[in-house]
Amino acid sequence: MMGLDPALLSAAVLMVALVLFVSDRMRHDLIALIALILCVLVGIVAPRQALSGFADPAVITVGAVLVIGRAIELSGIASVFTGRLTKSRAPFEVQLMIVMVIGALLSAFMNNIAALVIAMPVASKLAIDAKRSPTAALMPLAFATILGGMTTLIGTPPNLILSSIRRDHVGEGFGFFDMSGIGVSVTIVGLIYMAVIGFRLLPERRAAVRGVDNPWRVFELIVPESSAGTAGLRETLRQAGARLLKVYEPGERRWRSGQGASPGRRIVVLSRQNPWTLAEESGYTAVHRRDDSPDAVTVRTAVAHGSFLIGRAYDAVASQTEGRLSIVAAGPRAARARQPLRTMEIKPGDQLFIHGSATAIAEFIPNARLLEIGRHDLQDVDFRRAGMILAIFIASIIATAFFDVLPAIAFVAAAAAIPALKLMPAEEIYRSVDWPVMVLLAAMIPVGQSFETTGAASEVSAWLSVVLDGAPVWVSLFTLGGITLLLSAILNNVATAIIMGPLAYQIAEIQGFDSDEALLMVLVGASAAFLTPIGHQNNLLVMRPGGYLFSDYARMGAPLSLLILIVATLYLSFLPF
Repeated sequence: MMGLDPALLSAAVLMVALVLFVSDRMRHDLIALIALILCVLVGIVAPRQALSGFADPAVITVGAVLVIGRAIELSGIASVFTGRLTKSRAPFEVQLMIVMVIGALLSAFMNNIAALVIAMPVASKLAIDAKRSPTAALMPLAFATILGGMTTLIGTPPNLILSSIRRDHVGEGFGFFDMSGIGVSVTIVGLIYMAVIGFRLLPERRAAVRGVDNPWRVFELIVPESSAGTAGLRETLRQAGARLLKVYEPGERRWRSGQGASPGRRIVVLSRQNPWTLAEESGYTAVHRRDDSPDAVTVRTAVAHGSFLIGRAYDAVASQTEGRLSIVAAGPRAARARQPLRTMEIKPGDQLFIHGSATAIAEFIPNARLLEIGRHDLQDVDFRRAGMILAIFIASIIATAFFDVLPAIAFVAAAAAIPALKLMPAEEIYRSVDWPVMVLLAAMIPVGQSFETTGAASEVSAWLSVVLDGAPVWVSLFTLGGITLLLSAILNNVATAIIMGPLAYQIAEIQGFDSDEALLMVLVGASAAFLTPIGHQNNLLVMRPGGYLFSDYARMGAPLSLLILIVATLYLSFLPF
């Protein structure tokens, strides 16, 4: 637009994006595309540069790491590793620390969400075994996986974004472990706080997740011709560790209770065993056939709001997947209803036990907006396959950290080698990529660059420098981290890093301190999204299973945020990095 200051236009576009992000009424990737289109329309991003973000090494690296992380997750080795390390009779605080360390370690090298999904069933179980609500364990675990993402270059997308900003200014991005010093420091302090103090600040509520390791499930069995009456059925099931809920005849609309069960009737039972094991022990027949494929698994899920399954019958999963998956059991609501699953409608919060190929489940669950709570009836882990995947991943890390291979090259090569060696299904590659995050990254990169190239970042940083004039470096760092942290509470951490990265670099130049210190402070602030459930996807994932309220996040997260800012400021001000 002629006559208007480009810096003002850039700031205006970012403000529009900020308002839309905070409103949470639109998808974040769509908001990023709208901001990009506005930048092109007002002339602050050249049309030829509008799609340059899709070719940015940071975006490519994020996609490759998602594929590798998914391969590790599907191999089952991470779940086995987590489960074995947490088998302990230690006090709850010690076990919580162990599972948080594992979550942080996993998130340093794979997607934060995948790390949380792997460790969440273990955290819930240790809370239940300690006669506590999962409320005490799930939020600390979610925060731990966020903290762990600060420790390596690939731990979380903002790290790669800030590395890209550094490369644009000094010609070289961050090394693989350049942020490990500060990242490990704040992670250790944060984990100690949560294991000793933080979880005690959370209210003891009855959460939705119970009996994660061996939960009760409701399912149907077919009674054979030689079956006894209801009393005999009850006794047979009792001896097998199950409970009879109802007896009914196929096609019968009304329940039959307290009467003999004639041949051909089905029974609804409550048991901790899977349908096939109970069928073998009782001599009855399971309604659903067991999948004999090598990667068959039963996944316990919770139905999230917005799922297309809501309002549909329980056979909707089978019809949607052409029989590859089926709901073989249900959770507490079905036990209270005491009716055939085929006559029930799926509602938000329902627990569904979905059985079938792990590959098909991985494709279906995200699309259906289901939250995976735990996996049961797992097949044996192929340790040879898992070992090869880990070896390829470690080789890519070594190439990046010690041989100056570009992260995008090293991790794309690893992501290509894994399916090429048939270590994961080829069709799983594109399913592994979180496309909304990729679009958000690619669209916001040119928008963030325009904030700097138009001079808007310089003007804002000059104003902040006047405010901070004469202040010690540690004050400037603490202020920069605080602003970033507050933005991350309401913005996606990727958008926060893209906005604050150029600003931090400009402030460091004006104030005369090391720009790496400023960028690392932004890295910490962007990842420290502990104040609200909308600050990070992992916060949202544990909200319903943990029974949390919006205010619970600030209750435990505010002291943690302040503690992390203090530790990061002290580290950058007085220690080498």
